[in-house]
Amino acid sequence: MQETKELNALFTLIDDPDEEVYSTVSERIVRYGKPIIPNLEHLWETTPDEDTQERIEMIIHRLHFTDLLSDLTEWKDSAHHDLLFGSLLVSKFQYPDLQTAPVLQDIEKIRRNVWLELNSFLTPLEQANVLSSIIYNYYNLKGVEVSYTDPDEFFIHKVLESKKGNTLANGIIYQILCEKLDINARIINIPRQCIIAFYQSEFDHTLAMGNPQEQIHFFVDATSGQAFSHKDIENYFRKIGVAISPSYFKPLSNKRAIQVLLQEITKCFDSPEKKYKKEELLRLIELLD
Repeated sequence: MQETKELNALFTLIDDPDEEVYSTVSERIVRYGKPIIPNLEHLWETTPDEDTQERIEMIIHRLHFTDLLSDLTEWKDSAHHDLLFGSLLVSKFQYPDLQTAPVLQDIEKIRRNVWLELNSFLTPLEQANVLSSIIYNYYNLKGVEVSYTDPDEFFIHKVLESKKGNTLANGIIYQILCEKLDINARIINIPRQCIIAFYQSEFDHTLAMGNPQEQIHFFVDATSGQAFSHKDIENYFRKIGVAISPSYFKPLSNKRAIQVLLQEITKCFDSPEKKYKKEELLRLIELLD
C-alpha cells in the first residue's frame, strides 16, 4: 500500500507512551485492512525499539484476526461446511500466512492411496482396515496424548507435516478422508475421546431419527485406527462411570467439529501473556454458535 501523510503520521505515533493514544492509532491503522501489512512489516524491520516492534506485531496480528473472522463467517454461512477448509481456517489463527496447497496435496495423496485399495465388494470393516492401514501404517500418522503445551498438535497442516497429532486432529483428518471417499463414517460425541462411527450406508446424519447407535456397525479410535465393537464402547462408558445416551452416538456436524477443535485449542493459551489469543478463540467459537 502506498504510504500517505496520514499513514506516516499514524506510524510515528505507534510508540506513543500514552496507551489511549496508542489504542486510537492502532484502531485507525487496522481500518486500512490487510493491504497495510507490508508497510507495517517494513516499519518493524526499521524499528530498533523492541517495545515498538511488539506493538507493530500486535497490530499485524489484529489485521490477520479480522480477516480470519470474515473468512470464518463466510464458511459458517455457506451451504456446505467443508471440514478440510474449516480446519485450515483454524490453522490460520496461528499461521496466518499458511500456504494451503501442500496440505491439499497431502490429503489427495492419502485419498488416492486408499481409493486404489477400495472396491465395491468390501465390507465396512474391510474399508476401515484399508483406511487405517494406509493412514497409520503406510503414511505413518502417529497418535499422541492430548497435551495443551503444544498447539501444533491441533493444527492439521502441522500434523500432516510432522505426522504426529492428537486424537481430535487425527480424527478430523480421518473424517475428511471418509468424506472424500464417500464412506459413511463420522466423529461422534463420546466423552474424553475422538471416536469415529461407521454407519450403515443408508444412514443420513442430517435426517437422523431414533437412536443413532442402532445405525452404527462399529467404531474406530482416531489415535491408532483400531476398530472397536459396541461391547467395547459399553465397557468404556462403564469404566468412566457415565450412563449411555443416544446423544453420544449422534455424528458431530462439521461446524460443531470445528467448534470443538477451537475449544480444545483455547486450553493451550492459559498463560497471562497469551490471554488475548484465548479471548480471540472464544470469539471464533461464539461466531459458530
